[in-house]
Amino acid sequence: MRDLTLSNKTYKLEQDPYSYQLQDVEKPELFRQMFPYTETPKIAFNYRRVPEQMAEDIFITDTSFRDGQQSRAPYTTEQMVHIYKLLNKLGGPNGMIRQTEFFVYSEKDRKAIERCMELGYRFPEITTWIRANKKDFELVKSIGVKETGILVSCSDYHIFEKMGLTRSQALEKYLGIVSDCIEAGLRPRCHFEDITRADFYGFVVPFANRLMDLSKESGVPIKIRACDTMGYGVPYPGAALPRSVSGIIYGLQHYSDVPSEMIEWHGHNDFYKGVVNATTAWMYGAAGVNCSLLGIGERTGNVPLEAMVFEYASLRGHLNGMNTQVITEIAEYIQRETKYEIPPMTPFVGANFNLTRAGIHADGMMKNPEIYNIFDTGALLNRPPKVSISSTSGVAGVAFWVNERRKMLGEEALPKTDPIIKNIYDWVTEQYDAGRITVISEEELVSQYDRFSQAAG
Repeated sequence: MRDLTLSNKTYKLEQDPYSYQLQDVEKPELFRQMFPYTETPKIAFNYRRVPEQMAEDIFITDTSFRDGQQSRAPYTTEQMVHIYKLLNKLGGPNGMIRQTEFFVYSEKDRKAIERCMELGYRFPEITTWIRANKKDFELVKSIGVKETGILVSCSDYHIFEKMGLTRSQALEKYLGIVSDCIEAGLRPRCHFEDITRADFYGFVVPFANRLMDLSKESGVPIKIRACDTMGYGVPYPGAALPRSVSGIIYGLQHYSDVPSEMIEWHGHNDFYKGVVNATTAWMYGAAGVNCSLLGIGERTGNVPLEAMVFEYASLRGHLNGMNTQVITEIAEYIQRETKYEIPPMTPFVGANFNLTRAGIHADGMMKNPEIYNIFDTGALLNRPPKVSISSTSGVAGVAFWVNERRKMLGEEALPKTDPIIKNIYDWVTEQYDAGRITVISEEELVSQYDRFSQAAG
C-alpha cells in the first residue's frame, strides 16, 4: 500500500508517487505516430492536466557564447568580454541573468573566460559546457569555474541510433560521468538532450531519480536542463508526453523530486514556440529558462533572451532591477561589431519593430503614441516610435516625422497645415508620381526638411 504524506509544496496529503524503473527495451521507442518524419509532427492529447506551480525565484540563464556560437562566426575575445559586461548590466544587481556558459576548447574562449572572471562580477556566473571526460573536468576546474554542463542525451534517437547503446548502458555511462564531475569538485548541469522525443517514464524519470540519489549521497546539487533540442515541445494543457512542456516540468518535480531551482528549460524555435514554451516551463515550476541574445542559435535559434526579460516583467509586474535599455545597446553592438544582420521585423531589436508606414497609423501616433506603439519604447528601450515615409504615409506621416525631428532639435511641433510639412509632402508625392517604388531615406528627408525650413525663414 502506498503511503500518504503531507506535501511541503502543496500542503495537501498526497500518495507517494509511483517509483518508475528503467525500461530497457530491445528496440528504440521513436514515437513514429507522433514523429512520422515524412509528415508534419503530430500533437497528441491525453487530457491529463497538471497544476501550475511557479517557483518563487525565477531567472534567466544565457547560452550566447555556447549555443549562440554554433550558428554564426565565433565572437572574438574582446567581443565576448564586452557582451559579458552588457549581460551584467542588463541583468541588474539582483542577478536576473543568473549564469552564462562558455566553450573551453580554444585559446580564445579560455582567454575570454579568464578576462570575464577578472571583472569580479557575481552575475552572470560563468559556467562551461564540455565533453564528458576527466581531462575536460580538470581543465574547467583549473580555470576556476564551479559548474559545467554535461551532455546526457535521453531520447532513443540518440541512445540507440547515434550512440549505439542500450538505455541501461547509457544510464550507467552518464552516471559515471556525473560522478567523475563531482569528484573533480564541480557542480554538474545535466543537459537532457532531445527530451521532447524521449520515453519520459521509461528513461527520463528513472535517470532523474538516480541523479537525485547521487545528489543526496554526495551533497552536491545536480541541475537538470530539459533540452527541447528540436523545438517539438508544446505549451497546450492536456497535450501528451513527450511533447508536453508542462508535463515534463511537473514530472521532474513530482516523480523525481527535482527542486525547482535545479530545473532549467532550454528551447529551440523550430515551430515558432520557443518563447511560449519557455514561459510555460516557468509557469509550471522550472526556475531557469536558458536563452541566447537575439535568439541566435543552432538552426532556427534559441529562446531570445530579450523576450524573456519582458515575459518576466509581464508575469511579475516589475523588472527586478533589469535595465531594458541595455537590450538596444546589445543589439547595436552585435550588429556594428560582428556585422550580424538583425531581421528588421524582430520584436524589441529590429529596425522596424516600432516603425509605421501607413499614414492613418502615423495620424494616430501624433494624437497618442499608445494607439500604435506596444509600450513606451523610448523609455524602456531608448527606441522612440518612428515612421517610414513612402507612398502610403500621407500628410500625417510626414508631419509625424517632421515633429520627431523638431523634438530632437529642441523645436516646437508644427500643425499638419504648416507650409514646411506641405512642401515636404508635395516633394514626396512628386517622387512617387515619377515612378519611385522605394521608401524615402532618412538622409533625403533631412535634406528636404533643411531646405524648406531655411526657405520658411
